Amino acid sequence: MTPASSDELKDKMNFQRENIYHIYYRGNNKERIFFERRNYIYFLEKINDHICNASELFGYCLMPNHFHLLVYIDKESDAINLNKEIATLLRSYTRAINEQENRTGSLFQQKTKSKNVTHYGFYCLNYIHQNPFNSGLLSKLEDWEFSSFNEYIGNSDRLFCNIKLAKSLLGIPDKEEFYDISTEMINNDNLSKIF
Repeated sequence: MTPASSDELKDKMNFQRENIYHIYYRGNNKERIFFERRNYIYFLEKINDHICNASELFGYCLMPNHFHLLVYIDKESDAINLNKEIATLLRSYTRAINEQENRTGSLFQQKTKSKNVTHYGFYCLNYIHQNPFNSGLLSKLEDWEFSSFNEYIGNSDRLFCNIKLAKSLLGIPDKEEFYDISTEMINNDNLSKIF
């Protein structure tokens, strides 16, 4: 079984211009999708090659068995191309991991998940950044290498996110206030708006 084709993805994700989307995938049967540090790095390179060319990336977090993206669709052509780029990203990553792990079949669950979070983008960004902390993987958000959090606080050589546009559209404050707000827990009412 192979990951969903771009036609299947197009049916499942309806992206609209000038909207912000939370996109999330997890491994088949909630299994790992990243096995070594180099897998995370490779996937981030794929995000840069595919997602950043078809949208404005506002945030990301790669977890051992799932990942989150926060994207802004700027142009109508991006709304169409993003589906194709996601399919290409998932297919190429699955091929690489199957070869590495000597396995076959689908790495990701077939059901694509995305939600328009245009009015809740900052909550969503905080949720994405809090994932490793909430999962017990670390005690400080900046300790997780595979999240855009460090891009926002100026502590990363990796600069995939369009932080200037994100600050403008999401109302993100300066670095110190951003850090403080990012560590506040998100209430259940706001959580329900981003999934």
